[in-house]
Amino acid sequence: MIGWADIYKVVVATVPLYVALGLGYGSVRWWRIFTPEQCEAINRMVAYFSFPLFTFEFTLHTDPFAMNYRVIAADAISKLIIVLVLAAWAKCSSKGSYRWSITSYSLCTLTNSLVVGAPLLNGMYGQWAQDIVVQLSVVQAIVWLTLLLFVLELRKAGMGEAMVAPTSSGGGGGARVVSVELQEVEKDVEGNMTEVATRPAFWSLMKTVFLKLAVNPNSYASIVGITWAFVASRYAWNLNLIQLH
Repeated sequence: MIGWADIYKVVVATVPLYVALGLGYGSVRWWRIFTPEQCEAINRMVAYFSFPLFTFEFTLHTDPFAMNYRVIAADAISKLIIVLVLAAWAKCSSKGSYRWSITSYSLCTLTNSLVVGAPLLNGMYGQWAQDIVVQLSVVQAIVWLTLLLFVLELRKAGMGEAMVAPTSSGGGGGARVVSVELQEVEKDVEGNMTEVATRPAFWSLMKTVFLKLAVNPNSYASIVGITWAFVASRYAWNLNLIQLH
């Protein structure tokens, strides 16, 4: 049975986060404290500095030799099932779209568990639940987010390098390509126009993809953090063994 003490722990863990989110939303929507350009700068700072360091801090305290591999396997199976369902939807349904499949997969599976899940589960169940969230987040950042970034950059690079040659047979016409947040590309064509697209070379495409992945700080934070955790855990284990002897 959930007692008042448990509710208090959950409130203490979650209220500071949502108060900060509410203040941030109100400062842009109602109070006009920040301009869109300033919000873009703040988002970049969070993406390139704050969140990678936050991930690194959580990851380096993980014990890789004590991970719950059954939970990690269950999480992997659930993500693979969602991939198969979305792929079948994109392939078989008339309303299916691989573009929306990527977006739906991201929304369904790649949650921000460190920011919300870690304090929430720590307040509800204790340290062991927080450790499981951190373990899942480490695997997600190293494996699943990297795969998602690979797919997004592959799609963006393929469409960005493709050459589109419009030809007009009547009055004025034009085309414009607009990039949006999830690297979606939309083509708005006016007038009577025919498009001829040629795909880029495979190795040129792969080079562009890996260069984009190489400058992503979140992947570095997870990889460096888990490497540090492996070294620290092994060193601590050897030190305890020496002390026992």
